[in-house]
Amino acid sequence: MNEDPTKTILVVEDEAQTREIYLQSLRFEGFQAIAAESGIAGIELAQTHLPDLVVCDIMMPDISGYQVLSTLRQSLATIAIPFIFLTAKATMAELRQGMELGADDYLTKPCTVEQFLAAITTRLARQENFKRQYRYSPEKISTATLPAAIAPTSIFPHCPKLEPVFRFIETHYHLAISLKDVAQAVGYSPAYLTNLVQNLTGRTVKQWITERRMAQSRSLLLNSTQSISQVAEAVGYSDVCYFIRQFRQVHGVSPQVWRKAPTDTGISYQAV
Repeated sequence: MNEDPTKTILVVEDEAQTREIYLQSLRFEGFQAIAAESGIAGIELAQTHLPDLVVCDIMMPDISGYQVLSTLRQSLATIAIPFIFLTAKATMAELRQGMELGADDYLTKPCTVEQFLAAITTRLARQENFKRQYRYSPEKISTATLPAAIAPTSIFPHCPKLEPVFRFIETHYHLAISLKDVAQAVGYSPAYLTNLVQNLTGRTVKQWITERRMAQSRSLLLNSTQSISQVAEAVGYSDVCYFIRQFRQVHGVSPQVWRKAPTDTGISYQAV
């Protein structure tokens, strides 16, 4: 059951019967549900009502769901709205295309009402968790933390005992390195290194590798015109979808959304 009846869900679906089923199920669960029968109408409703989440079919008679998502990601008002695709088929190429545009999830049709509602409630819960954990809020924009957020060399703490570890990560983060590689380079067993880094910093080796990659990815997204795939490869990810998922886990928004936020009023984050 939806605990917050003020949450508004926009369903963009050209098939009338399917659209009505989704609307009824959302309203039964306490959501405010609105619907559009075309992509263009969906964009207009999203811009007017600023829903908390959009569920959108990919194949529609006027414009595709990809075009709907791309348009919404162009505006600061709609840039961070969670977006779930509905599709009768989902090839790897389609998944990659949607992820690069900033999609949050896919539902394959036909899906049950339970699956439909579960995807929505899960995504909304994650959004709230990200806001709490990273204090992310488009309405409370701050630039005070932006320089630190994009400064790749400022992430490691001063810790002489771990200097070789951080130096190795700094030199090799753009490669497919793992805990085992770092441990071998500094002459420790993986188990001992894990405990050492955890005890001295409160974080794991993997987390430090990820943080270094994220710092560089933010810098590239802000200061270069490289594609999301190129940024992913430049910071050590062979799988762009995995990079996008990890970036979203850290920042609460996709790389595409983060990049489009203006730098003078940019989305900032702060771990707590």
